[in-house]
Amino acid sequence: MQNVGASWLMTILTPSPILVALMQTATSLPVFLVGLPAGAIADVVDRRKLLLVSQSWMLAVAIVLGIVTTLNLMSAGLLLLLTFLLGLGSALNAPAWQAIVPELVGRRLVASAVTLNSMGFNLARAVGPALGGVIVAASGPGAVFLLNAVSYLGVLIVVFLWRRQPTKIIGPPENVLGAIAAGTRYAQHSPSLRAVLMHAAVFIISASALWALLPVVAKHDLGLDAGGYGLLLASLGFGAIIAALMLRRLNEIMSTDQLIMVTTVAFTVAILALGFVHNIVLLVPLLALGGMAWMATMASFNVSAQSAAPDWVRARALGIYLLVFQGGMAASSFTWGAVAEWLGNSEALLLAAILLGLSLITIPRWPLHRLRGLDLTQAEDQGHLELVIMPRPEDGPVLVTIQYDVAQINHVLFVEKMQRVERVRRRTGSHRWGLFEDPTNPDHFVETFLVRSWGEHMRQHTRNTVTDRRIQAEALALQKPGTSPVISHLVSAYPLAMAPINGRENEPVPAPNKAEDTTHK
Repeated sequence: MQNVGASWLMTILTPSPILVALMQTATSLPVFLVGLPAGAIADVVDRRKLLLVSQSWMLAVAIVLGIVTTLNLMSAGLLLLLTFLLGLGSALNAPAWQAIVPELVGRRLVASAVTLNSMGFNLARAVGPALGGVIVAASGPGAVFLLNAVSYLGVLIVVFLWRRQPTKIIGPPENVLGAIAAGTRYAQHSPSLRAVLMHAAVFIISASALWALLPVVAKHDLGLDAGGYGLLLASLGFGAIIAALMLRRLNEIMSTDQLIMVTTVAFTVAILALGFVHNIVLLVPLLALGGMAWMATMASFNVSAQSAAPDWVRARALGIYLLVFQGGMAASSFTWGAVAEWLGNSEALLLAAILLGLSLITIPRWPLHRLRGLDLTQAEDQGHLELVIMPRPEDGPVLVTIQYDVAQINHVLFVEKMQRVERVRRRTGSHRWGLFEDPTNPDHFVETFLVRSWGEHMRQHTRNTVTDRRIQAEALALQKPGTSPVISHLVSAYPLAMAPINGRENEPVPAPNKAEDTTHK
């Protein structure tokens, strides 16, 4: 209802396709700006408290939006600003909202829970636009905005009454900046998560044209009122509900990659229909087909993003996914509005359909079906160290060396296996990695990796998953029989040299006087 009221109000305030398309940008841009910090915050702080803050923010903005509109003080610029502020609250809310799903149902039921959650959302998308169109026609958009404000009170009550089980923090606590860096590093070195992000980006660049231009086509090409626009949105929502009911069966008979290929073709048909079918009787079922495709695609991406990240980085992974998805939606919506103003609505939608069809070639390049073989359960920490000196969490960097003895016949295979180990080290905390061979003893290999601090290395010990351990075990199995890896942990001497001794700080060693330096070089 909020989306119908805001988009329709913008068409009343201005006929410009760019400004109308910017409504989608104003909704999506906040995720692009704060999606990654929001994911990091959701992994660091209590998610229940974060949800209470974000929902309260959106309640306040919705009240202002409703009052200003009711008093006829709204302008196109102010509507974009308030929509942007509402989007900020949604961006802060989204990673935590999605990350709590496994807490509520367990990882085994995540796919079903995501589908059920999407069904609820799309049921609202089906019913809401029709109701929104009626209320806008009867009482104006301001009434819809105030009703939206009331809805946030319901969410606040539910979240407030939720008694979340306290989570056990293993290892030193993270700060937000460190958590952002760790989440970015994980995404960079996780092939599975990168595949999800690539598919989401490629899909949304073209698919956003339908959402960006739907209000313009409804009002100026089809001559519909707010109720007719709501009907078009409702057809998309009803299609999504049908897809949610069918999704489990579809996942049983098709792989994720096959399903995305089918839904991409179906959404391409819906984009073409919006551009060239001006008979409302024919357009509604074709848009319902688009709603089915959108629902199945979004659920597949969401489940894949959840499945590609372990517990310790889940909210950050979802934040990055939302960053790519909504950031692409924001930028592409503006672009399609500009293209429509330059070429026309139908021509812009034709171009979007062609690009979306061409995106099918990316599916074999970044397959998603491999996610089913991952076991991201936290593995038991095997790093029990007997320390004579206890480094502080901020001390570092930390250099870890691991020595292996590998028979010559296994050298090539060992190096290949260690490339996968490198990705494990990097996504769990290492920022440098190397594998070296001893020329005086060709069977002797040394793995080295650097971690920025002792605290981060301690967290690294807790971040390994069962799949990570399996990858490391495959490399260890190639060692010579009867040998074991020799592991050393080295902490940078300079921070430790400045540590207090007997309650006093060591004084830094002064630099030598160049005039008195007689060292032969």
